[in-house]
Amino acid sequence: MTSVGRAAVLSGVLIAAGTALGFLRDLAMAHLFGASSSTDAFLVAWTIPETVSPLLIEDAMALLMVPVVTRLLARGDGLRPLVGTTLARMLLGLSLVTVTLVVAAPLVVKVLAPGLTEPGPAVLCVRLTAITVVTFGLAGFMSATLRAHHSFGPPAAIYLAYNIGILALIAGLSGLMGITSAAIGVAGGSALMVAVQTPAFLRCLRDAPTPSGSVDVRLGLAAVAPVVVYTVTRQAQVFVERFFGSGLADGSISHLNYAQKVAQVPMVLSLLIVTVTFPRLARASADGDTTQVARRVQQDIVVASAMVLAATAFLVAFAPAVVRVLFQHGEFTAADTRSTASIMRVYALGLWGQSAVGLAARAFFAQKRPTWRPAAVLGIGLAVTAAVAGAFAAAAGTLALAAANAAGITLAAVLLLAGLRRGVAPISLRRVGADVSRLVLAAAGACAAGLLAAGALDAPAAVHLAAGGLVTAVAFGVLLSPWITSAPLGALVRRGRTESGDTSEQADRTDTPDRTGAVPCEGTTSHAPRTSRPAGAAGADVPLGRPLR
Repeated sequence: MTSVGRAAVLSGVLIAAGTALGFLRDLAMAHLFGASSSTDAFLVAWTIPETVSPLLIEDAMALLMVPVVTRLLARGDGLRPLVGTTLARMLLGLSLVTVTLVVAAPLVVKVLAPGLTEPGPAVLCVRLTAITVVTFGLAGFMSATLRAHHSFGPPAAIYLAYNIGILALIAGLSGLMGITSAAIGVAGGSALMVAVQTPAFLRCLRDAPTPSGSVDVRLGLAAVAPVVVYTVTRQAQVFVERFFGSGLADGSISHLNYAQKVAQVPMVLSLLIVTVTFPRLARASADGDTTQVARRVQQDIVVASAMVLAATAFLVAFAPAVVRVLFQHGEFTAADTRSTASIMRVYALGLWGQSAVGLAARAFFAQKRPTWRPAAVLGIGLAVTAAVAGAFAAAAGTLALAAANAAGITLAAVLLLAGLRRGVAPISLRRVGADVSRLVLAAAGACAAGLLAAGALDAPAAVHLAAGGLVTAVAFGVLLSPWITSAPLGALVRRGRTESGDTSEQADRTDTPDRTGAVPCEGTTSHAPRTSRPAGAAGADVPLGRPLR
């Protein structure tokens, strides 16, 4: 295995471990606290780290900072100019935001969830979780700079450290402080995200050369604003759910959250495809090779759609059993299971839209010029979500909120894919539509087979789910088998080795670490961008996909 392959495996293992602990965290909270007004209060405060994480760690920070650091390394200026100017100002600004959130916590709760009958616990949790604005910002800065230096282990470990901190503090304090222990855990876990990266970051800073003159490392508003607005608009789907959910029965926000966490697992896994293929997409975009961009996007959509639609079929067929096995312990009751399972079935219908939006948006942001189209399209989808939720939440409750989310994000996905043809590359919309339609029909058939199996199987819960998963997968594969052997999926599998990064092209091997697997942090020529992609292209090692936090 090459050093790049080892780095990919290490990152994958750490990310998977962090995701698994995040899921275990949710299971622990369901067991200890169930779905009640107290868990609703915590989830209102949880909106803060949920929002700042994509802004300061994942999408926005990575898309903005990785290219800047890459340019500094290519010029031989190193990391010090960026730390000396940008980091100090960023931390000052984020500290002011944190103080504002602490002071204005009652108003924040009133805006986010005006229907809460007892806002006091939510206010306290908001004040505790506000610290994540600073800690996530610092962790995101470190992650972006380390990835630009081709150091992937510490950034991949941040959510593992985060969830270890949360679980440890919940275990130690839940008996004394109840749900507040989870908010304290969020603050403590976010500090561990910084700690796990500090040694590698300091090593890069120590080894960086001192620039001979002044270095301009400013980020223009024209480049920053489209990414930030897109990220916030996408996260605002959750704001809408919690705004309207706060006026429903106690536990409604919690039921929505539990359903989403389970349903999002296949969407996250499907977006891992983009982690592998995005650098190739960005390079093709920077080279002006729109034909290759179109081919890459179409293939990614087919594979991601197959993964997420097969999972949708299973979740719709076996949602009650899935929720019962995962959550129905301790304080989580049978009534909670019924409500959460119903929400999951509706929410799963929007998983294809979630995945497609993530794929299409990256194709837009791979371009050299900043674009507002993803943010504008997400705004339209958000408006649909809010309109549907506002019209039907009072009558249909949480099911209306889940349906609103699915409708809004699916519309946004369709509009983004249509916009790719005009604004990015000559994508065949007819081909994409035909491919996705075949997958949808196969998923519908697999879901029907799963529902029949769910009614016929009489076995222990774990066996029931395993057998049901096998039935659904086999049905999906059988329905697709004529197409798999003759069209995009089969062709993509045959090309998988060369398209996934195991390639012999020299351009793909210029940035590999040394034979020991360690990557030096100096701004040497071994870290210069590939010759086929400008240093400022927005595709440099961007973490894509959104792990369950």
